Amino acid sequence: MMTNWLPERGTGNGPLYVRLADNIEAAIADGTLAAGAKLPPQRNLAFDLGVTIGTISRAYGLIHERGLVSGEVGRGTFVLDRQSPGPSLQADPASVALYGTRTDSAPAGMIRFDSTAATDVGQGVIVERHIVETMRDHPADITSYTRQFPRHWFEAGAQWLASASWAPAPDDVVPTLGAHAAVMAVITTLTAPGDRVVFEHVTYSQISRSAALAGRRTVLVGSDDQGVIPEEFEHLCAQQHPKVAFLMTGNQNPTLATMPESRRRAIAEIARRHNVWLIEDNLYGALSRSQIPLLAEIAPDRTFLVGSLSKSVAAGVRGGWVACPPHFAQRVRIAHKMMTGGLPFLLAELGARLVVSGDAFKIRDQCVAEINARQALASEIFRGFDFVANPDVPFVWLKLPEPWLSGTFKNAAGSNGVLIDEEDEFKAGRSEKTLHRVRIGFSAPRTRAEVSRGLTILRRLLDDGATGYDSVA
Repeated sequence: MMTNWLPERGTGNGPLYVRLADNIEAAIADGTLAAGAKLPPQRNLAFDLGVTIGTISRAYGLIHERGLVSGEVGRGTFVLDRQSPGPSLQADPASVALYGTRTDSAPAGMIRFDSTAATDVGQGVIVERHIVETMRDHPADITSYTRQFPRHWFEAGAQWLASASWAPAPDDVVPTLGAHAAVMAVITTLTAPGDRVVFEHVTYSQISRSAALAGRRTVLVGSDDQGVIPEEFEHLCAQQHPKVAFLMTGNQNPTLATMPESRRRAIAEIARRHNVWLIEDNLYGALSRSQIPLLAEIAPDRTFLVGSLSKSVAAGVRGGWVACPPHFAQRVRIAHKMMTGGLPFLLAELGARLVVSGDAFKIRDQCVAEINARQALASEIFRGFDFVANPDVPFVWLKLPEPWLSGTFKNAAGSNGVLIDEEDEFKAGRSEKTLHRVRIGFSAPRTRAEVSRGLTILRRLLDDGATGYDSVA
């Protein structure tokens, strides 16, 4: 039964879509919206409230993830019958501030196209062998806190971060608990609360959210299909005086943009003139092993290069490193300990052994070969649609045809058993840019058959359009 109830826009400092979702949840909790009630179609509700359909889409997506409603293609969105409602995010300011569109867990049977962690190519056998050897060789070290940092931990980082023509000095490398922890250690080393950090409009937004939680301010810089636009970076530096810029120079997530050498040199020179530090995240760039010089090679005096094993070996190992400008390694190492509580010996030793033994590079080659095969499937299934892809990178950046919006397409995909990331997941701050794109990552499924099945479901949605999805009717 369709309800004529309308949510209030709500008050407060949180995002409008969160306030709308909280209002709907309250109405369900007090019985205003009974089990089985049908919520208004998204387009109708957006018109009645005077907001964008994207706002309504995100609010509906949030209450769906809270387990309050179910969406059925062709029928609509219905209130679920729940014995006891869960807690509202309204009571948790940190959750509200940092809320994203991605779920940490998925119902059984869902195809996860919302992850780009390393593909399972059988590396568990190799990882197990190194763990057993570490347990045998270091029984005392794994039962205590990490007090000593063996030399080969730094040498492993230098090897893993090296490019075709450059490698950092081991003394400038800091082993970290993954790339995210590395970036946050650098940001907290270089900045104080209130300082500005530069991000592209769409990027790995978990860093901007973490930086905001630590009191840093986000400023956005324009970019195109070749990465950050130097003229806009220059203007931003002159006007906003940021301390740090977070950049992904190769196979940027999610746009897959790769900066040419001329643009990298221009960005480095601008940063030097305005005394801005650069953080270069090369997780995806390392997959295709580009011959273009890294920012860390062009401007080693002000670039912190970050890499990890998460996209190409095994995400659960949490192996990461950051190469620092001279004389910064100790400061970053201390900041990393303060931010994370310290580096577990078992994981640090495991990551180093994988690299030093050469096994990490062999696994990376196997992962890339599997990504190549899955990219070929995606290119064939999405033939005729506008998307950006790289054969060595486990996702595509898909442009949605009319009348799809990224939020409603994500919801429709979820209703059909496929989890994907809409563009808002990657927005580093409040941006007016609307790209109508989604990121489809296909490294998580165990088999190519599952990848093909999920991509085929998405292709069918694209072909059918939004006409069968009630919330955009």
